[in-house]
Amino acid sequence: MSKPLNIVVVGGGPTGAAVAKELSAKLDASKHSIILITARDFYTHLPATIRTVVTSKGNLEERVLIPYDKLFANGKGKLIVGTVSSIQDNGSDGGKVILANGETVDYSILVLATGSIWEGPLNLPTKTSEAVDYIRRNRQDFEAANHIVLVGGGAVGIEHAGEIKETWPDKNVTIVHSQKHLLNDTYPQSWREDVQRRIELRGVDVILSDYIDSLELKEGGKLTTRGGKVLKADLIVPTRGGRPNTAFIKSLGDDVLTDIGFVKVSPTLQLLKHPRIFAGGDIIEWKEQKQAVKSGNHAAIIAKNILSLVKGGNQVLAAYKGSAEIIIVTIGSTGGASFFNILWGLKFGDKISSLLKSKTLFVEPTRKSLGHTD
Repeated sequence: MSKPLNIVVVGGGPTGAAVAKELSAKLDASKHSIILITARDFYTHLPATIRTVVTSKGNLEERVLIPYDKLFANGKGKLIVGTVSSIQDNGSDGGKVILANGETVDYSILVLATGSIWEGPLNLPTKTSEAVDYIRRNRQDFEAANHIVLVGGGAVGIEHAGEIKETWPDKNVTIVHSQKHLLNDTYPQSWREDVQRRIELRGVDVILSDYIDSLELKEGGKLTTRGGKVLKADLIVPTRGGRPNTAFIKSLGDDVLTDIGFVKVSPTLQLLKHPRIFAGGDIIEWKEQKQAVKSGNHAAIIAKNILSLVKGGNQVLAAYKGSAEIIIVTIGSTGGASFFNILWGLKFGDKISSLLKSKTLFVEPTRKSLGHTD
């Protein structure tokens, strides 16, 4: 009997975990082995991580650092906790991934879904025990500070500000953002202005079209923006967007990544010159916002196309056609603002945003998607 062929998924975030789960349910384990390689020994549920690192309310660290022990259907999969340093692709014969510890893992088909690298409180350690300690230290930093400057006014910055103000209404919180309005121009200006109005009603100061060039605290507790504004600060928190975690993919060639590190893919989500390698999630070059909510759509296309490749013959692979732009920005547990780019562009405020996301942060549905029903 021949040895089962490995289908290897690198990255255990929303896209990678969904692909691994789907394939473990549908592939014959006697013919194909599903291997998930992830740098962390837990699934990182980013929508809830911001609240988790700010406040101990609800003890969210007990729910949002989700183990992978129940991910695979009927246990038909293998988890490797490690970091991939390079890829050796041999075309139609598959290839191998090389781990940082020198070990190699052969693959017949490879999926890359390594997500983003984050700064500051979202940059969790790789072990659960260390991550819990890290979360608690961040909470202590927020609690001790009276003048907090958030560098970046996208969703991460706004949601940090909302959580801080809900927990400590009297703290001084300032967002410094490089654009003329919060967030970015994917969304209508009128809605972005409404988000600013909502966060300012919570007592947050917003500085636009300006920059913080250094994250180091200066003696005397003051910092000066590039535009010359002097701010009091005893805590500076980077809340800028993540950058693609793709450095190791350069081992496939200089033409695989864009200048800023995104993976070039075809509509079938295959790498352009590597038909047995797929990519999805935050790391791909696609004209859409990088959000976990889109991961299900990426994962569905990748899993479907892998099943077609495995079946063989002249299978027509499915094409990814993009996802509607939907964003729900939380402002604490009871507030928020939402925009759905469907119909005429639907906008919602505190009540609907809280019902959809702010109150629960999708924690229980996410745990269920990884097999945890407790």
